[in-house]
Amino acid sequence: MQPIREKVSNAAAAGKEHVDIFKAKAEEKAEKAVARTSEEKRIAEEVRKAKEAQAKMELHEAKARHAAETLQSKQTYLGGIVGPHHHHGTTPPMVGTGQVGQQNPVMGSTVPTTGGTVAPSHPLGGYPPTHHGHI
Repeated sequence: MQPIREKVSNAAAAGKEHVDIFKAKAEEKAEKAVARTSEEKRIAEEVRKAKEAQAKMELHEAKARHAAETLQSKQTYLGGIVGPHHHHGTTPPMVGTGQVGQQNPVMGSTVPTTGGTVAPSHPLGGYPPTHHGHI
């Protein structure tokens, strides 16, 4: 039942994105119609692009939130098999809120709060080093 709910929620979010993009394009046309200079027209175009990017970001945040809700409901349903997930009265942070060091609702781990860098375990070329000394 939950995957169906997630698909419906994602479809609703995609519909909202399309409406927001349509509104941005309509507003751009109205702004360009009253614009007197090419700079004003360019500003209207940039505003439209920013609104479209905002709508796409909101769509992806909604999809991530729906996936997290689905996973959380599965974990709650399988509580005895997978193991209970106790939050002790706290709600997990949602994607895009910028909360750091809180429990991750998807993986159940914590997000590191240190500012240090982590070195990759393999070379950036993609393949681990061989043990035979051959390349």
